[in-house]
Amino acid sequence: MTASIIEHQDLGTGTEEPVATAAPDLARPLIPNPQSSIPLSTTPQDHHIARMAAVALGLTLIENAIPTPLPGVKPGLANIVTLIVLTRYGWRVAAWVSLLRVLAGSLLFGSFLTPGFFLSLAGAVCSLVVLAFAQHLPTRWFGAVSHSIYAAFAHITGQMLVVYLWLIPHAGITYLIPIFATAALIFGTVNGLIAARFMNSKNEMLIHENNERHEIG
Repeated sequence: MTASIIEHQDLGTGTEEPVATAAPDLARPLIPNPQSSIPLSTTPQDHHIARMAAVALGLTLIENAIPTPLPGVKPGLANIVTLIVLTRYGWRVAAWVSLLRVLAGSLLFGSFLTPGFFLSLAGAVCSLVVLAFAQHLPTRWFGAVSHSIYAAFAHITGQMLVVYLWLIPHAGITYLIPIFATAALIFGTVNGLIAARFMNSKNEMLIHENNERHEIG
C-alpha cells in the first residue's frame, strides 16, 4: 500500500502536515475468483447418449440435403440410430437420443418452436410410444425391420394429427395418406434392414473377438 502527501494548510498557523491516504493496490487482481466454471458430473452413459445423438443429428443433416419430391416425405435416416440404441441399450436411452436429436436439430436449423419443430416432435413421440410396446414382442417373429415399419407409421400418424388438428384442419389432407403410408412402408423397411445388417455385423465382430481371446488364453 502506498501513501500520498496532501498539503493541509491551517488558517491560523499556515503549517503543512502530511496526511496519509490509501491508494488502491494495482497489483491485486480485480476478480477474486477467476475460476467461475460450474463443475458437472457426467456418467459414461451420458457420454454415450451424446455420441449417439450426434450421429443421429449428422444423419439428419444428410437427410435435409437430399431433395424430396413432396414436402414431409423423408427417409428418416436418424431412425436407424434409434433402432440400434433401442436394441442394445433399451427404450430409455433410445428416447433420450431421439428427443435430443429433435431438439438439437431444431436449434441448428433455426426451427425451434416453429410448426416444423412440433411436427418432428410429434412424430418422434408417437414413434417412441409404439417402440415402447413393440420391444416386448417375441424376438423370433419381430425384429428391427418390423420395429422400423411400426415406428415409421407412428411417425407419419403423429405428424398428420398435428397437421389436421392445428395447421390445416381440412378433410382434404386425407388424400395424402396413401402417399405418406407408402413412403413410411418403403423407408421403414429400408431403414430396418440397414439397422439389422449393422447389428448383425457388430455381433459377428464381437463373437470373432471373443473366440480370438479364448484361443489366446
